[in-house]
Amino acid sequence: MSLAMTKADGVTVLTLTADPESSCPPLCQILKGLCYSPVCCSLSQRLRRVQRSSQSVLGALHIMVGLLNIGLGAILCSSGGASSWQMDASGFPFWLGAIFIMFGSIGILSEKYPSPCMVILNVTLNLLAGVAFAIAAIALYSINFADIWVWMCDDYDYRYRRHYTPSPQEDMIREKCKEGSALVLMLARGINGLLIVLSVLELCLVISSAVLGIKALRNSERRENENNEDPERYKPLLEEVTSNPTA
Repeated sequence: MSLAMTKADGVTVLTLTADPESSCPPLCQILKGLCYSPVCCSLSQRLRRVQRSSQSVLGALHIMVGLLNIGLGAILCSSGGASSWQMDASGFPFWLGAIFIMFGSIGILSEKYPSPCMVILNVTLNLLAGVAFAIAAIALYSINFADIWVWMCDDYDYRYRRHYTPSPQEDMIREKCKEGSALVLMLARGINGLLIVLSVLELCLVISSAVLGIKALRNSERRENENNEDPERYKPLLEEVTSNPTA
């Protein structure tokens, strides 16, 4: 499959010629032609100047959010009642964290190697997958927040119900257990609330990264179109020279 690009009147036209002898379907041929084409995969200095360091900053924040998801999720999963059965069964903090780290890595690569293909890939992933996974993270952590419970004092409560006249030592142990249970519950809810805030931050990051990528592509195309316009517009104006006729 061959790829050709023509520009006229501010419009860019990509022409793809399919290979009838290829066993791949047309869609796969199109993707292959785009990925291996110098038109899409060549580094663009215009994109580098337009993006500056914005994608690196957003990518670093993506990675930070992903690492915090993995670390704080591991704390919740190892705390017994601090995790719901959905979290224990699916382990969503771990694969959500890995996905957020992947988004950050692609964002950094799209700035270090600013080809149109990488920028479009970064925008597509953030708009489609990034928004969906961030909203899913908010919903899952909200469900987990409602299901948090602590079972530390269940045994002592059972004994208290069995014995109508508990000893002073059992009363003291029961009170200490309730204090510890309240502390653990507060910490678990605090960690879960922080994960919800981080998921909202991730949603803002993926939207910001996609918007900056779209702006970079549009500004780069506009500058390229300005440079390809009629060169007569950029020629210096000639000064008028008046001369008197000679006799």
